[in-house]
Amino acid sequence: MGMRGRVFLCENILPPIRDLISRKQTKGKNIITMAIKATIFKVELNIADIDRNYFQDHKLTIARHPSENDARMMARLVAFVLNAHKDLIFTQGVSRGDEPDLWRKDLTGNIEMWVEIGQPDEKQIRKACGRAKEVIIYTYSGNSANAWWKKITPDIHRFKNLSVINLPTEAILEIAALAERTMDFSCTIQDGEVWISGRDKTVRICPVRWKKQQR
Repeated sequence: MGMRGRVFLCENILPPIRDLISRKQTKGKNIITMAIKATIFKVELNIADIDRNYFQDHKLTIARHPSENDARMMARLVAFVLNAHKDLIFTQGVSRGDEPDLWRKDLTGNIEMWVEIGQPDEKQIRKACGRAKEVIIYTYSGNSANAWWKKITPDIHRFKNLSVINLPTEAILEIAALAERTMDFSCTIQDGEVWISGRDKTVRICPVRWKKQQR
């Protein structure tokens, strides 16, 4: 596959990792307890997006929150692959309720793209659509995602800057099985399908668009 004009990008996309701190009162004293730190993963991606004419290498650092499993973390990675851009970054996500899993901002700080993983409620979606130019939700949890979509559809059809995309559970579980502290993947996107290759295995992902942004 031709990679002419490919540029190697190295991003420090992870905000400073802080311990999660909780406080409790014990006999009138403030006790500070430190939660388990996030687990850090290093990822190198070679992305060939035929659909967008985007050919780049990315070095990423991903923090997996203690409450997050490999499937969700790798769903975040797939979302990055599908929307790869030099300014797209992972946020503190699960640790910060007011941030998405990924976002892309312009030079003035305005949010160009807001990417959420999972099943947010109508209030969260409304807030995101009010803050960002484009909002994309990726679901990946099979029957649970189907039930969420059926329930929430009437409440969110009015949001014109919203896209909702379902990632097949089987494919996400396959890519989750490749999760390691250090990862190296080659990714090809063509005709809306994604092929991610690593550790002598290739996973095919066929995203299903449930809602398309109205431009």
